Amino acid sequence: MTDSLPNPDQALLQAQWLLQRVPLIDGHNDFPFMVRGLYSNQLSQGGLANFPIGQTDIARLRQGMVGGQFWSAYVPCPNQRESASDDLELECLRQTLQQIDVIHRMVERYPKVFGLAQTTRDVWKTFRSGRIASLIGIEGLHQIANSSSVLRMLYRLGVRYATLSHTKNNQYCDSATDQPLHYGLSEIGKTMIHEMNRVGLMIDLSHTSTSAQQAVLKISKAPVIFSHSACGTLVPHARNVTDDVLHMLKDNGGVIMICFLRELVDPTGGAKATCSQVVDHILYAAKRMGFDHVGIGSDFDGMLEGPEGLDDVSSFTGLVAQLLQRGVSEPDVEKVVGLNILRVLQEVENVASREQTTSTMDHLCDEIKPMWTAEQKEMLHVQGKKRGLTQANEEELE
Repeated sequence: MTDSLPNPDQALLQAQWLLQRVPLIDGHNDFPFMVRGLYSNQLSQGGLANFPIGQTDIARLRQGMVGGQFWSAYVPCPNQRESASDDLELECLRQTLQQIDVIHRMVERYPKVFGLAQTTRDVWKTFRSGRIASLIGIEGLHQIANSSSVLRMLYRLGVRYATLSHTKNNQYCDSATDQPLHYGLSEIGKTMIHEMNRVGLMIDLSHTSTSAQQAVLKISKAPVIFSHSACGTLVPHARNVTDDVLHMLKDNGGVIMICFLRELVDPTGGAKATCSQVVDHILYAAKRMGFDHVGIGSDFDGMLEGPEGLDDVSSFTGLVAQLLQRGVSEPDVEKVVGLNILRVLQEVENVASREQTTSTMDHLCDEIKPMWTAEQKEMLHVQGKKRGLTQANEEELE
């Protein structure tokens, strides 16, 4: 914390200068879902420069000096408790691909504004070119159709974090807003955590139950994130994070990205939510863990109305100015606005590289229904022997 505090005008200028050096990376924005709702994902129906509804468009992103954005490829949970129906799961997957597609098309339609980013290097390169680094997250493992193959393919399409659950439980993880089913993680959920570490996909614990958070933090080899959450001690909401979990998050090396959702930041229930209260949550998390473990995850366009002073994405500079006015040093503000989440993204990449190089475990594989009978397999083996085919020794291939 600094000794001499700037006045509002000085703080705003200081914030603007800071955001020219370091990218402000917002952990969660549902704008693609707004595009789906208003334009049915048909970008030709209207431009994104000045969007007629919601809290996001190109003009306001520039005004807020956003340097990087995790766009949520959000799909609502299916209306079934355990999400076990193939039809429901496959429909969620279809919609997920549609939302990932519209994010890619946003970037392609406005190449002077956005750049797709999949690594920390991509983020810095895009930011330094004057564009907004665009990253992708999914919001719940109901979006992977109960398939580890789908998880890996989504990663290949650019998804860089996956929230484990949304408003309902799934076969992997309990939600914060559903009745306990697994009392944390299921056995396959624990296996999925290891696979996400191996693939290089950031684990997002927002929306998950406290028991699930504790279970993940005990076993994940890589830092995890809360992409849009707040502090439970300040506002005891099911979506917020307890002090015990914050302590575990610090040990894990992860980051909580403070959300702007009114009911998560305002102890009176949301009616009096302000930008100052969001700063309160940032400072509280920093007090518990240090500034190395705090970020910003607005949830813009996932709410009807932001807190006073945080109306839309144009307000980020004002938030940064308030942090400076409250005595947070520039190096610590730089961590909060972007350096911390970039560190986690890099460390997740590093863990994945080590796991892929040293782990003796195979990929987590889906259960595939048998294609051939035993007789058919035997026939094929007989034909192979006739042709002199044998099982190769893997070591001979190296």
